[in-house]
Amino acid sequence: MLMKRYGAGTRILLILAPVLTALICLGIGRYSFNLADICKLLYTYAVSGKDAIEPQAYSVVFNIRLPRIILAVLCGAGLAVSGAAFQPLFSNALATPDTLGVAQGACFGAAMALLFSDSLLWVQLVALVFGLIAIMLTYSISKVKGQSSTFMIILAGIAVSSLFTSLVSLVKYLADPESQLPAITYWLLGSMAGITYKSLAIGGPLICGGILMIYLLRWRLNILSMSEDEARSMGIDLKKLRIFIILAAALITASCASMCGRIEWVGLLIPHGVRMLFGSNNERVIPASISLGAVFMLVMDTTARAATTAEIPLSILTAVIGAPVFILLLRKTGGGWL
Repeated sequence: MLMKRYGAGTRILLILAPVLTALICLGIGRYSFNLADICKLLYTYAVSGKDAIEPQAYSVVFNIRLPRIILAVLCGAGLAVSGAAFQPLFSNALATPDTLGVAQGACFGAAMALLFSDSLLWVQLVALVFGLIAIMLTYSISKVKGQSSTFMIILAGIAVSSLFTSLVSLVKYLADPESQLPAITYWLLGSMAGITYKSLAIGGPLICGGILMIYLLRWRLNILSMSEDEARSMGIDLKKLRIFIILAAALITASCASMCGRIEWVGLLIPHGVRMLFGSNNERVIPASISLGAVFMLVMDTTARAATTAEIPLSILTAVIGAPVFILLLRKTGGGWL
């Protein structure tokens, strides 16, 4: 299945795939549009403004669907590229963006915020703060005599994840079972419903910044398999490189979790699928993960909101689809790409 050629044609396809998928997904729903209609609406808005568009069409496409499309692209690309960076960073094929407890910290922050406020913007801000607190805790705990190894970071991440998972359970136990508990449970299951441009303005730049940082460092990820001395001879400081990658992935994960809850499988499934297609060179894996992660999340979110009358929680949908696909890949290849 390995694509030996990774030329200009492949790069163009990887750029166009999320764009075309986003345009198609914009038109899918109870109020449907074909691709030509969507392109016409976008062109009319760009040239003449919203007054030239029929109000209902404007509300559906630009106020409801477009923010979700943007968030799906950002979260899919961000979580996939974080997983693709973490796996060589920790020399662990099963490393995901959740490894360091960031998502669990953000979920605790959101659950706690929902006890005191119904404002989604407030929930997002608190979740983002606790996600960043979680990564600081993980890094602090992992230090032994001022030094921090990848093994200790993983162990500290497991401990912090367990801590915040327990705190989430405590918040759910204390929540009002009629009003607060359903809201907390639904949020934790993951959903892009209710996303606004204001929410995107807070979390979007952090995700874009994290993705850009990992993209610019993509060729250096190949050096992580070298020893400290070999890397130093090439002028690369592995400790600083690990810190930059962890910081970028933490910003992405915390921002994604703060806006749409915890979404699993994206950071595990997409990087492995990409490595099966393009090999293990991270100069190829990183951009391909960005593209295919965005496409995957666009399809998942569109299915979640359009497949049934009641919206399906994203974490359920990604697990129902991601787990069987991952099992099929394991059975077919024997884990040879891991």
